[in-house]
Amino acid sequence: MIWLSLLAFMSTVAAALGVMRWAARHRIVYAQDKPQRFHLGNVPRLGGLAIFAGLSLSWGAGRLTSWLGDPSSLHLDDWIVWWWVALLPAVVGGMIEDVTQRLAPRYRLLLSSLTALLAVGLLGLRLPSVGVPWIDAAWADVPWLGVLVALLAVAGLPHAFNIIDGYNGLSSMVAVIVCLALAHVALQVGDRGLAAALVSLAAATGGFLVWNYPRGLLFAGDGGAYIWGVVIAFGSLSLVQRNPEVSPWFPMLLLIYPVWETIFSIYRRLVRGVSPGVADALHFHQLIYRRIVRRVLDDDAARRMLRRNSRTSPYLWAFTLLTVVPALLFWRHGWVLMAFCVVFVISYVAAYLAIVRFKVPSWFQP
Repeated sequence: MIWLSLLAFMSTVAAALGVMRWAARHRIVYAQDKPQRFHLGNVPRLGGLAIFAGLSLSWGAGRLTSWLGDPSSLHLDDWIVWWWVALLPAVVGGMIEDVTQRLAPRYRLLLSSLTALLAVGLLGLRLPSVGVPWIDAAWADVPWLGVLVALLAVAGLPHAFNIIDGYNGLSSMVAVIVCLALAHVALQVGDRGLAAALVSLAAATGGFLVWNYPRGLLFAGDGGAYIWGVVIAFGSLSLVQRNPEVSPWFPMLLLIYPVWETIFSIYRRLVRGVSPGVADALHFHQLIYRRIVRRVLDDDAARRMLRRNSRTSPYLWAFTLLTVVPALLFWRHGWVLMAFCVVFVISYVAAYLAIVRFKVPSWFQP
């Protein structure tokens, strides 16, 4: 598993360097009027291509060793090939958008939905239960409900990661944390193949972070966000489906930040009479950037914006760890995990309202 991780990391670092050199001559200018733009200059947005290259090489090498005899007992069998195949539509759609900036949200959603259909059809992914006994009794009699949840998870999580992908290292580090947490529990239940697949994604993302944080030399783009969302959705559903002792609320608590950010964003846009597909600058991480991380003094505007950009992400990393730690402690106990999900939602809304109303405690500010 370690050598697969090193392969994913090093190949992503090299691929990212190649992407940056190519983009220097073929750079697409990212529109200056985008509300989610918080950087100066034109930065390549094809980091997802480098992540995909590193991940593909790692998965391919793991599958080859399993085919030759699997001396490390990772059991990266044919299912990892079908993961890669099912991943393609969403990733291709994201990268087309990164290059052209002309692929409408509905088409990207259509392609991620195609990935979800492939996940259900080729991989047989579904949610086997919800961890509530009186619901599970009826859940088993209505199998299409588990399939529907799987479709929503695989189609929606890529866009959730895209929503929180606003600052250097933010969504990428969240992806690393979640992947490692899922891999840890997979190892606890003896699912080494699943752990290896997720650790490879964490390592590939680490290779991308070499160039992304803190200097922001390369962005993941939609392609990178879709890779994180799809693979983590695959891993979450597979972990629960293969191992009944893992509560389905374990991955839910791990992912409650991007999931709730998406739900809350849809709600506030609908309340304002705006389409959920219209981008704005009112996400939680954007409010932290505007209202908390503001005491950066530098004569150069570009360096000042870069430093504020990079100082925003650690706030959200810490916010994510507040859910990851209890999830790892109580991954078997559904009711405890559900309670922490409720606590997070309440804390998120309270923090959001406090920042909007300029009532942030002084100790929370730098």
